[in-house]
Amino acid sequence: MNKEHKDTKTKKFGMVIDLDLCTGCGACMVACMAENNVPFKEDESNKLDSITWMRVYKLTNGKSFPDTDICYIPRPCQHCGGIGDHGHSPCVSVCPATATDYDHETGIVSQIYTRCFGCRYCMAACPYHARYFNWWDPVWPGDMKESLSPNVSPRMRGVVEKCSFCFHRYQQAKDRAYANGRREIEENEYQTACTQACPAGAITFGDLNNPEHQVHKLVNPDPKHCGRPKNPKAFRLLERLQTNPKVYYISSREWVRRAGDNYIKNESKQIA
Repeated sequence: MNKEHKDTKTKKFGMVIDLDLCTGCGACMVACMAENNVPFKEDESNKLDSITWMRVYKLTNGKSFPDTDICYIPRPCQHCGGIGDHGHSPCVSVCPATATDYDHETGIVSQIYTRCFGCRYCMAACPYHARYFNWWDPVWPGDMKESLSPNVSPRMRGVVEKCSFCFHRYQQAKDRAYANGRREIEENEYQTACTQACPAGAITFGDLNNPEHQVHKLVNPDPKHCGRPKNPKAFRLLERLQTNPKVYYISSREWVRRAGDNYIKNESKQIA
């Protein structure tokens, strides 16, 4: 691990989603598509080849009325860091074209479309199904081309795409800070589109390494154990895979935490 990776000022941008607040409205999905020029088809009924960087899943406790309980889980790219924060995320490890990479300065897993040749190894390696293959050249009906974001390039057919934590907003925030004579940006200067669009305030975004940021206060990640949350109500999806994701979830319901964490009864046999 390079010396600069140990710098205490190194950022680790992440997300905390409160599942007790999420209503499953899908505003985060719409905001993500609009902000990042995510392509869509005329008929979106076939979900096998549709693209949704942020997807909301419905989860139930499997009990009949009146004990039925429902939870909605928004799932962006988890931006895995690998074991010990000096490994690689699953997708980065398998990409033969280095079209995806882990940025040690921000903790964001990037996707470089001009390098991708569509082998889809990263899709097979991702345990969260957060990557999508672009089967078709995007078609923007009517005057929709006029409303595309100029800050995000539309993707061509034959490449894999995914959530980027709206990285272009981070670059814009840095540019504004430099223009004002500052080298650091404030917490509210870099926020993802889904965070701002959530009407319930269920999504919080910020620097997990910064104790002053809300994401750090909500989960209190333990740097000695790959960022595992000290908050007993917080968890990460499929923690036992040790992918070290940067998207945390909070719920006061035990069945939600167990389901999201791929709970296995005989926990003593699992890797710590």
